[in-house]
Amino acid sequence: MKFEDPLELKSGMTLQNGFALAPLTNTQSNSDGTLHEGELKWLVRRAGSFGLISTCAAYVSPEGKAWVGQLGIAEDKHITGLKRLTRSVHQKGSKIIIQLYHGGSKAELVPQKISASSDANIKEATIEDIERITEDFVAAARRAEIAGFDGVEIHGANGYLFTQFLSPVLNKRKDRYGGGIQGRARFLREVTKRIHEAVHDDFAIFVRISPVDFFANLGLLLKDSMQVSQWVAQDGADVVHLSLRSAWGAAPHETDQTPVVSRIKKAVGESAMVAAAGGIWNLEDLIKYEQVGGDIAVIGKAAIVHPDWPKQALNGCFSPILPPWNPDYLKTVDVGKNFINYLKRFPGLVDGGAPPRTIEENLKS
Repeated sequence: MKFEDPLELKSGMTLQNGFALAPLTNTQSNSDGTLHEGELKWLVRRAGSFGLISTCAAYVSPEGKAWVGQLGIAEDKHITGLKRLTRSVHQKGSKIIIQLYHGGSKAELVPQKISASSDANIKEATIEDIERITEDFVAAARRAEIAGFDGVEIHGANGYLFTQFLSPVLNKRKDRYGGGIQGRARFLREVTKRIHEAVHDDFAIFVRISPVDFFANLGLLLKDSMQVSQWVAQDGADVVHLSLRSAWGAAPHETDQTPVVSRIKKAVGESAMVAAAGGIWNLEDLIKYEQVGGDIAVIGKAAIVHPDWPKQALNGCFSPILPPWNPDYLKTVDVGKNFINYLKRFPGLVDGGAPPRTIEENLKS
């Protein structure tokens, strides 16, 4: 299986294998955004097994912070803890990236939210706002280099700021950052280009997008996402990371049922690699994903309970521990108290958490 082999990105960064830990929200950081010991343990425990470790979404601007316990890379004071993290991960043989984030209208901890367009208590971003936030992303990428990261991931998925610009439903702008996909993608492209210009050539850039509407009705079309993927690859991205419900699945409500990963891979060709997360639990799932052409397998929930998942999953006899999970077991694999409490919010994940939903409830969500 190709994921077992070393993988070299166009920046020159080489992974020991094609398995990546997903950038999972874990709410374990200190209140000022500095790294907490629990977060360090969670990530380092999975290093050495996964070729690539990713942090959770780290806010690049105080105005972009979205939840209590979120990691920060908005200030120089964040660098010290992040240096400790990168050193510890590198000692175990893995590479590590930090996910750069601005919540936009989902930044629940700030008095004035900002987005592509105005709505209720949300302010439409001015050109000056866009320029300021762009500089915040660039400054965060420079801090990431200083802290010893091997690259960054620009978070353009899951309804956050860049998705708000990419969405024709949310973006009603009449200027150069709105209208057709060229305008709606401009902000993301400018940030990708600026970071590419600001960092060293061997510093990897990932861009994460939601290529289709799985989780909300935002008007995200696969044909637009194929174009965006081509553009960000041209702008300097090494990897386009797809946020999917199924890593081998097709786009909903489309006549062409070719898997999303296959179509994005065809769109970017040799100019970038494709990573995807979504429902990969065991070897059978991994084979399905390999068959649709993914380059990097991103593991989320399965990595929570199996720190050595890449080594275990390649064994055909491996049977993953499915939820609901026992909190005491989670502690043995360095899932901290705050992370466990966060997981309890999701129906059916943890014993003693929110009750599992019925099939009908899942269909409505």
